[in-house]
Amino acid sequence: MKRMHVMVRVKNLSGSTRFYSELFGAEPTVSQDDYAKWMLDDPRVNFSIATARADGAGFGVEHLGIQAESPEELETLRERIGRAGGTVKHEGQTTCCYANSDKTWVVDAQGVAWEAFYTSGDADTYYSEDARGACCEDDCCEGSESPAARDGEVSCCEVVA
Repeated sequence: MKRMHVMVRVKNLSGSTRFYSELFGAEPTVSQDDYAKWMLDDPRVNFSIATARADGAGFGVEHLGIQAESPEELETLRERIGRAGGTVKHEGQTTCCYANSDKTWVVDAQGVAWEAFYTSGDADTYYSEDARGACCEDDCCEGSESPAARDGEVSCCEVVA
């Protein structure tokens, strides 16, 4: 069974962690100095928050996603993404959000970034330098229909980091 994913950038991580812990009636399953995540079953969601990007821009909902529970579910999601249209970026195996995952991204016509991913294990870092560097070299936002990306508000690294 798949799980909805929501990623929110926050100004005050500790205050936001307290707020969402009370709202969800649960402590985070992952808690770092720059990141927290709740893996909830009611509602079935992977809800995560993180501090601001290095450039200080962008608070609020960063992206949405669907977390697959198996590599086979991820392949089904990738097929759906291919049929849905939008700008697609197959990131593949990466480290992000203190997890090792296989990811594909799509940006819809309104500029909303969605990720489809399968997580295979925990990681010690928020992201790997190799993954972030590869993204930037791929120019994954080039040709994107995303208004934010087109206007320079979203960098390639932000979309897939």
